[in-house]
Amino acid sequence: MVVEDRPARLAVGVVGAGRVGAALTAALGRAGHHPVAASGVSDASRRRAEALLPGVPLVEPRAVLESADLVLLTVPDDALPDLVKGLAETGAVRPGQLLVHTSGRFGASVLDPALRAGALPLALHPVMTFTGTAVDVERLAGCTFGVTAPEELRMAAEALVIEMGGEPEWVAEEARPLYHAGLAIGANHLVTLVAQAMDVLTAAGVAEPGRMLGPLLGAALDNALRSGDAALTGPVARGDAGTVAAHLAQLRAHAPGTVAPYVAMARATADRALANGMLKAEYAEALLGALADEGTR
Repeated sequence: MVVEDRPARLAVGVVGAGRVGAALTAALGRAGHHPVAASGVSDASRRRAEALLPGVPLVEPRAVLESADLVLLTVPDDALPDLVKGLAETGAVRPGQLLVHTSGRFGASVLDPALRAGALPLALHPVMTFTGTAVDVERLAGCTFGVTAPEELRMAAEALVIEMGGEPEWVAEEARPLYHAGLAIGANHLVTLVAQAMDVLTAAGVAEPGRMLGPLLGAALDNALRSGDAALTGPVARGDAGTVAAHLAQLRAHAPGTVAPYVAMARATADRALANGMLKAEYAEALLGALADEGTR
């Protein structure tokens, strides 16, 4: 394998000491590697580095690459291609250097400019949300990582994930955008749905909507992960058109910004409930009619 004669313990640098970069670098430090340099522009990044990477100097990106055997590139997705291209063009990339990005969207091919400069490209995407605090390092235990790399580097990529406490899941290069879309639907959209539910409950006079929703949503998530569509409950899955119409009337009056998302999710739920036989056709017509009426307003 390409990296067989590399030292077991690596000098680690991170370009972009944001929530993800600081946590992964700290996790690699716990595994016995040596964080040696970080770069961060914002005040928040600098404070985060001081908290999670004490004693690690903050330097320019080029200096990070000069001092590290393993470099984490943890910048926003849209910034990653230009960063890689720029580092390669300036000669900052060294042959044999492990270059790791954490973007869910991209596979290893985004690192091609660095590959041509002799770097060893790895895409390691942690399937986790990050807070920017020490709790993130603990949450990596058992966290799945979407792994993409050249076949000859697959074992090295998976070993790094395991050292951080994670579980590697191989994702083909061409499947990365679809993989990332699935995660965004599940995590990002969930936050929006929960926040909207809390807003509606607040409008209904509930003093602690988070406390009310916690047990319900926890059970719903657990059931959905275990049983998929079989976990569907509620008026849409039952075909209770009258209840759905009442919901929409109240939402129009008190939370109009939630009407369109409610209709979109209700239609998607109805489609899935119909497909698995939970929603009977004789009830679906009235339900879909109520949702269609709302769409014409």
